[in-house]
Amino acid sequence: MKQYINILLLITVITLLFGCDKFLEEEPRDLASPSNFFNTPTEFDLAIVGLYNIYKGNSLHGKIGLDRYYENGADIIGPNRIFGQVEPTQAYTLSESNIGAIDQGAGAPLTWQNLYAIILNANTILEQLDINQTLTQDERSLFEGQTLFLRSYAYYHLTNLWGNVPYYRDNLPISEIQVLPRTDKTLIRDEILVDLRRAQDLMPNSLSETDQGKATKWAAATVMVKILLTQKKWEQARDKALDIINSSPHDLLDDYAAVFDPNNEYNDENIWEIDFVRDVRSNDWVDHFTPRIRDEPKDPTQQNALSAALGERSEGFTGYGLSIPLPGYVNDFPLDDLRRSQNIVTEYLGFELNFPYMPKMWNLDQVNSPRGNHGDNKIIFRLADVYLMVAEAENELNGPASAYQYINKVRERAYEPDQPLAGLTQETFRQAIYDERRWELGGEGHRRMDLIRWGILLDVVKTTEYRIYNPAANIQPHHILLPIPPEEFSLNPALLESDPTNNGYR
Repeated sequence: MKQYINILLLITVITLLFGCDKFLEEEPRDLASPSNFFNTPTEFDLAIVGLYNIYKGNSLHGKIGLDRYYENGADIIGPNRIFGQVEPTQAYTLSESNIGAIDQGAGAPLTWQNLYAIILNANTILEQLDINQTLTQDERSLFEGQTLFLRSYAYYHLTNLWGNVPYYRDNLPISEIQVLPRTDKTLIRDEILVDLRRAQDLMPNSLSETDQGKATKWAAATVMVKILLTQKKWEQARDKALDIINSSPHDLLDDYAAVFDPNNEYNDENIWEIDFVRDVRSNDWVDHFTPRIRDEPKDPTQQNALSAALGERSEGFTGYGLSIPLPGYVNDFPLDDLRRSQNIVTEYLGFELNFPYMPKMWNLDQVNSPRGNHGDNKIIFRLADVYLMVAEAENELNGPASAYQYINKVRERAYEPDQPLAGLTQETFRQAIYDERRWELGGEGHRRMDLIRWGILLDVVKTTEYRIYNPAANIQPHHILLPIPPEEFSLNPALLESDPTNNGYR
């Protein structure tokens, strides 16, 4: 969306129409009159851009955000030190009393609030689409598809993180929202699958250059596959994944590193990426993967020399070092796997490093991408993930015979010469999927949900070596979900009435 957002107009309109800080206290109709705003295609488009902008916030995709829950506390990345206070989601010491203290501005309470802000605003847009008499059918379909997808994507995260949550599809007054109980996550997922099917029908197959950063029908289809795998609906998951592989314009790149090159955004493999722009709407999630110079190199007497060598390339170790490969990931990653160099680096410019890093996610460029002001897009879904999901679904349905073709397609660029898998049982193929997703998708926001849906999170955490904290001693079965932030109970007591345990945290 780098080219088509009028930033000043967008901020003004969205602030007036969709102020979200107090969205539970104010009636949205009081912020601006929808009848006065929702008239032209431009106005509907601005409102939908406002939904995308919420996803760019620090609590979702702009900072560590959602990855705090989808990557941390698994078996791939972790911090190199305690940063400020103990991080309860990684240490598995999370409780009602400390959930609100997580990284102020990017923690769980704001994640909850912003996801519901998206839902509230999406319902307003859909209501206005129903009554608008000026749009063409094509315009109406385009806006409906985008809005259904963005609302479904919000419910997808809410059910992943909190399980049963308040669920509503109409533009309800705040007085009704504040008394909604929690709805069973199975019902929510079933209904958002229906919405996603319609969204896929209505959304575009591909995007023009001016619309880059929005989602296509294939992003909707990918969310469907992930939900269907969680529900163990193997045949439907396989068929939907094959639809993406066979019908979408996406293809695997020959070069794994090229997928993550910030100069190669919107490449053929990436199904959806959140668009960021330096100096306009930038991100700092990159900094979590980038080294900080005070930690490096391993020989501290060479720090000045390393800094000089970096400076000659206009580079710098100016990051946080808080998302780096765990020891087991470094030790287990096959040495002959060509993806290793993008997922693990232990030396740079001839200097042995004190910690390993994940270079596919870092950005050392100090001219075009300085600390805290990165324009690197956030890749949400890419085709390699879909290939591995169809391999998993096919194996669960029929065993590995017809599943090899999909996992081996991903492995083709990982080995030279090629090392296709063969001769596995259904169980050993299942383990191969566990490993292949670990090598292919490390640090990209999938791992912890994978471990949860496979039912092995606790076992994996208890056998993983961590540098910081002691998650293995702390993790409990209820940690697969988050507690609802307690301040939400004062706004809506029905949340606690429908589950007095708050997901097992009391």
